[in-house]
Formats: sequence, structure tokens, C-alpha cells
Amino acid sequence: MADSLQHKILLSEDEMPTRWYNVLHDVPTPPPPVLHPGTGQPVGPDDLSSLFPMDLILQEVATEQYVDIPAEVLDVYKLWRPSPLYRAHRLEKALGTPARIYYKYEGVSPAGSHKPNTAVPQAFYNAKAGIKKLTTETGAGQWGTALAFACAQYDLECEVWQVRASYDQKPYRRIMIETFGGTVHPSPSDLTEAGRTILAQDPGSSGSLGIAISEAVEVAAQDPATNYALGSVLNHVLLHQTIIGEEALLQLAKIGERVDLLVGCTGGGSNFGGLMFPFLREKWAGRMYPVVRAVEPAACPSLTQGTYAYDFGDTIGLTPLMKMHTLGHDFVPDPIHAGGLRYHGMSPLISHLYEEGHLEAVAKPQSECFAAGVLFARTEGIVPAPEPTHALAATIEEALHCKESGEEKVILTALCGHGHLDLPAYDAYLSGSIVDHGWEDADLQAAVRAALENLPTLV
Repeated sequence: MADSLQHKILLSEDEMPTRWYNVLHDVPTPPPPVLHPGTGQPVGPDDLSSLFPMDLILQEVATEQYVDIPAEVLDVYKLWRPSPLYRAHRLEKALGTPARIYYKYEGVSPAGSHKPNTAVPQAFYNAKAGIKKLTTETGAGQWGTALAFACAQYDLECEVWQVRASYDQKPYRRIMIETFGGTVHPSPSDLTEAGRTILAQDPGSSGSLGIAISEAVEVAAQDPATNYALGSVLNHVLLHQTIIGEEALLQLAKIGERVDLLVGCTGGGSNFGGLMFPFLREKWAGRMYPVVRAVEPAACPSLTQGTYAYDFGDTIGLTPLMKMHTLGHDFVPDPIHAGGLRYHGMSPLISHLYEEGHLEAVAKPQSECFAAGVLFARTEGIVPAPEPTHALAATIEEALHCKESGEEKVILTALCGHGHLDLPAYDAYLSGSIVDHGWEDADLQAAVRAALENLPTLV
């Protein structure tokens, strides 16, 4: 049992992991391939070369167990890494639970979230390849902030399309992106054919990550000196995030603690996979046996209510086809405050692991999540971003079950970012104006069927 007085578990810079972990090496059953929409065949490196540098393309399809982190990336990581692991003593006391709750805190990064863990290597590899500019999408603005920061480290331009709902709700994220040197447009915009198409159909569109991706990809594909960067979903993105889980394993080993339950929020899947994948490696090797639980918003329930099928990663259909849990590439979610969890699909890797039974999933409404966030802020002193409040809600639910049963379960959750720039969302909750959105299964399934009917027949 861990030292009951220890609150913060730290690693020194010398103890920081120097390799990313590739779950593809150990997953019991390989996931389905990504397909070219024109041929229906698995995509090759040449199919992706107009958007990504070869180093990232090779990481996307790599099968070796570990990938060395370049020294230039480690040097930037050390601005905030290793990140702390905390024991939530005060939250435990408030709940009256015998459970021991730990949280891995990624809000110490320059962007205030886990996103720089992949933004920095993506910017590095693009600069190494001679690229001058990166385009991207962002929801709540955490990814756009992270990429703007990363581009500043390697003298790259950064152009960001931010989902209109979040652009309007979170003006300080736009200002932060601009402070780091990025340019921000609300999406859908009139700057791209994709944006103009959406606006012609719905002039008041609140946008979606799928639409913003279409705009960013369109611009990148037209300029050989410009590439596209994605903040979640793809294999190489989740690979970079595994430094979170590798650090957490080392920190828990320091205090002799073993986890019974891992909980993380899921939108595209990078934060969740980054923490969970190294623990799954240990589970498959028989060294520990934690339950792994994904938590998503009831307003955008890709795992719990979506369909496992091939679909586009963007709204217009510019990306390859990925087999994933999807709500349909034309799905436009309600404008909930957890903008980072409003993506229509789930990472193919996480979708595959869910289908194979290696993790479970639940969905939570906004009001329950913000209640958890407020309790966490008042006990632990950190205002969480709206996204990780979903994981906190499920963590608290499990801790209360332990209170009823008397079980001393060890819970580890991912606190993937702070909410200092999300205070209007807390204002909405505290004033009683938060609205819980949900979907009937039949409505979602009909919408997905309609979206998938338009896919290439080769699939």
C-alpha cells in the first residue's frame, strides 16, 4: 500500500522516458488497415506524403515495440516534463471512500494540456523535412494552442481552423494561439471550398471537428511547403502520447502502488491512449490486471452508441477511410463545452481495442461532469478542463461504489488539462444554464446509415 501521506509523486529529468511505446507491437489482433477511398486498398506511404513527412508516416505504420524520442524533442519536453502524479487525498476524504485515487496531471504544459506531447514531435519532423507551414483544426483550442507553441520552437508558420462553437465560446484560446504565433479562423469559413460548401448548406453552422479538418487538409494539400498536423486519432499521435503512461508506471512503481482501474476521457483518443497503452502492455504481459474505462460525452457518444465501420475522418471526404467507431462523418454534435470531445469518430486503435474487449466505455452528461469538476476544484485546488471532468465523473462514481462495498480499489485517472480558459463553461454550470444533450439510438443509427451510404462502394 502506498504511503498515505504522500501527495505528489515526481520523476527527475534523468528518469524521464526516452522512448515512445507502440501498442501495435503487442496488440493481440492487428487492427484493420486504413483504406484509400479511390481503390479500396490499404494506403501506402505515397498516399500520405502530401500531408505528412516520411518520419511520421513510418511511425503511423511502425510495428517495432518502441520508438526513440529525438534529443531535440526531449529538450523541449523538459520545459514541463516529467509531469506530476498526484494522490487525491482531499477528494478521497470528501467522498468518504476507501479507494485510493491518483491523477496524472498534464495541465503543467505550455498549452495547459497533454497536446504538446505530440505537437512538438510533429513540428520537429516537419521542420526536419523542410516544411515551412502547418495547418490544423482545433475544437476547444487546446490542440491549436499546442501546435502554435510547437511551431514557434521550430520556426514554422501555423494556421488553425477552430470549430465555430468553440471559437465563440473560448476567445482566450484564440488569443493564446495568436500569442504563440498562430493564425486562427472560425470553421466553417469562406476561405476554403469545404467551408463554403458547408456554409451554403447551413449559414449558421456551429461547425464540427470534421468540417475543420476538411478545411485544414484542403489548404495543406494545395501547397508543397505546407503539411497538415492532426491532434488525435492517428496511430503516430497516440504513440507520442504514451510518454504519459510510461511516466505514470515509473511513478507508481516508486511508491509500490498497483492500479485496479484506469479512467480517461475520450474524444479522438490521444489522451486516453497515451495513458492506457503502456498499462495494457503490462496487462498483456501478466504483470498487472487493471480494468480500463473510457468516458465520453452523452452528446457525442461514438464508442457507446456509434457504429464500428469504415468512414472518413473529415466531413467533406478528403481523408483516407478508417475503421472506427463513428457517428457518421457528417455528424454535427451539439455545442457542448467539452469542445475537445466533439469528434464524430474514435481512434481506429482504440475502436479496435474496444471491439476486442480490452477496454470498456461509458457516456456522461455535462451536468454530472461539471459537478465532478467543481468538487475536484474545491478539494484538489485545480480547475479541470471540461474534457477531463468526464473522467472525474466516472472516477467519483467508482469511488462511491467503493464506499458502499468497502473495497480499497486503486484508481488512476488522466487529468489531461486545466480549465483556466474554460471559465465561461463553469459560469454556465454555476448559473444553472448547462443543458444535457443526448441521443436516441435509433436516431443516431439512422444518421450513421445515411452517412455511410455515400461511401465508396469498394469498401
